[in-house]
Amino acid sequence: MNIDKFLKFFVPKDHSFYPLFEKDAANLVKAAELLIELLSTTDQTDHERIYQQIKEVEHIGDEITDTTYHQLNKSFITPFDREDIHELTANIDNVVDSINGISRRICLYKPKNLLPVYGEMARMILEGAKEIKICIHCLNDAAANKEEITRACDRIKDIEHKADDYYFVAVSELFEQEKDPSELLKNNKILEILERCVDEEEDVSDTIKSILIKMA
Repeated sequence: MNIDKFLKFFVPKDHSFYPLFEKDAANLVKAAELLIELLSTTDQTDHERIYQQIKEVEHIGDEITDTTYHQLNKSFITPFDREDIHELTANIDNVVDSINGISRRICLYKPKNLLPVYGEMARMILEGAKEIKICIHCLNDAAANKEEITRACDRIKDIEHKADDYYFVAVSELFEQEKDPSELLKNNKILEILERCVDEEEDVSDTIKSILIKMA
């Protein structure tokens, strides 16, 4: 154990980060729920209305990120490594940004049909977001909750693998069946960002696993 880790046992840690992490995770779940709501309708007016709600959630996420970075800059002792706090916050922000990007593209591109796989992948995004929320909540006492955090991270990995399978099958079917070049491009781009969003959730879980290893 190096001297910094040794000293951290005797110096009070700044626990102001945990409420920020919890708020960030709840904000992510809200964004994912709104995405499912957006994809459950074909009405473009509804799309625009829900997109504005997602955009507001994304702005809230940006504020949480800025507050966390500000807190990080002024804190001497942190609950875990500063680099991991920065990475965890940035990765959660990336997921919310991607959800915002999906909804924005649907509003701008106005695809003639919303592919059923959109909703299926959105449900995977929500499932992953809920697992992230479990991990974040358990980080407050990571040692006691190590097994639960590990299980949640494993579930996120499984979700990501499943999303990959859905993505490649959907792209294959799209190029085989869609004859309109414009619609093909629109749907392919939306599928790409849906798949990337799930990848970014796994990035969050990878950071959390790294935190667990360092705290062992």
